[in-house]
Amino acid sequence: MGKNFYRSTTKQLLTMSLYDHIYKLLPVPLQNLAVSTYGIFWYWLRFGGNYKSVENDYLERDRYTKQQWDFYQQQTLQKLLSICVQEVQFYRANWSQSQKQAALSGKLSNLPLLEKDPIRANPLGFCRQGHKPFPEVAAVTSGSTGTPIKTLWSASEVRDSLAVREVRSGRWAGVSFKLPRATFSGRMVEPDPDSKGPYYRFNQVEKQVYFSAFHLRPDTAHFYVEALHKHNIQWMTGYAVSFYLLAKFILEKRLEVPSLKAIITTSEKLTTEMRYIMQQAYGCRIYEEYSTVENALFASECQHGRLHVSPDVGIVEILRPDGSRCDPGEMGEVVTTCLMRSYQIFIRYRLGDLAAWDSEPCPCGREMPVIKEVVGRMEDVVVGPDGRQMVRFHGIFVNQPHVVEGQIIQEELDLIRVKVVPTSDFNQSDCLEIEKRIQQRLGASVKVIVETVSEIPRTKAGKFKAVISNLNSE
Repeated sequence: MGKNFYRSTTKQLLTMSLYDHIYKLLPVPLQNLAVSTYGIFWYWLRFGGNYKSVENDYLERDRYTKQQWDFYQQQTLQKLLSICVQEVQFYRANWSQSQKQAALSGKLSNLPLLEKDPIRANPLGFCRQGHKPFPEVAAVTSGSTGTPIKTLWSASEVRDSLAVREVRSGRWAGVSFKLPRATFSGRMVEPDPDSKGPYYRFNQVEKQVYFSAFHLRPDTAHFYVEALHKHNIQWMTGYAVSFYLLAKFILEKRLEVPSLKAIITTSEKLTTEMRYIMQQAYGCRIYEEYSTVENALFASECQHGRLHVSPDVGIVEILRPDGSRCDPGEMGEVVTTCLMRSYQIFIRYRLGDLAAWDSEPCPCGREMPVIKEVVGRMEDVVVGPDGRQMVRFHGIFVNQPHVVEGQIIQEELDLIRVKVVPTSDFNQSDCLEIEKRIQQRLGASVKVIVETVSEIPRTKAGKFKAVISNLNSE
């Protein structure tokens, strides 16, 4: 890994740490102002420039035939693979001569699968040389397999990402990102673990409520519902399990929820039970979205409840262990080649997920591939001593450069064990940072034990659970 990347990462971490420190010291009204001020930049980044033309392109392709999709993918793939051979350091250094020739011929199946470790070790090695976008936007995956990855975007690619969600997710569900919405994500919007509320912050620019996923428990649920009423929220999107937990509390407390148009869930698998409970609590239809921070693929539910893969976002393969393609209905490993990003390029990228294709055509008439089932994206919930319930807890490993991978194990309500595969630079200050992050989410009374290990055992699918709860189901 190059020195420039270390300098860039260190500078970014220090800047984020400073922002977080200042934000934490502000009173709630000024935190809302800070969120809204930041929202001005993000509104320009997502809806400025060429956004409208990109959105129109997705609308135009929405009813492509299979033949049109095949042609579109082959043409786009040919250009992308040519860029990889000529301008991307990793592929130039690691593909053999025959593989480079296969790439130039557009033969995707002849190319090797891409693991996550090389991307984590050197994300710049997957970027086009001589094409430094301004601004360059960085995003870090939550590391659902314990290994966060830094992704790098151009502004145009960010707009592309929002446009496909507006057209294929929002509009299919009858909503829009221009309407007031509420979001559950991994943002630490309320820094105080013992806060008495409010448990959200408001982005005035986009009329967006950011809910805290780390303060959700039965006695705080009414604060979340009050925010929906106060800000005239019309739809919600974000962590599936967080919306499910809130729905359970709403039903338990018999809280009155305002009329909502839809909820679009992300990040975790949406089960039949979760969907039923959420529909009962929120009184609207629930739609599922399957995607990744890297935008390696994008799948969304149509009005018939079928999960369509957008072929203009990526080429998705579902493979057997021997590398051959699975038949419809057969579970296999998800491998993707992202077509919508040409700055940092991932070819035949192993997500670590398992899924199966659906063989039945969809009544909606769209000739996009349909995923029958996605397996392995739902984690155990971490429960705080005061009853709060949290998901995506492995986010504590984001922006910790001395942690190769980590695993959270809840032994008791007040005891968390953390297993860490460290780099050579890992030290006591890293342990203290992990302890601080956990206690910030669960409270200072929680004991945290950090263990360094040489490896974390994998399942047969090559994954390990980033979060494990040893509490009983009740």
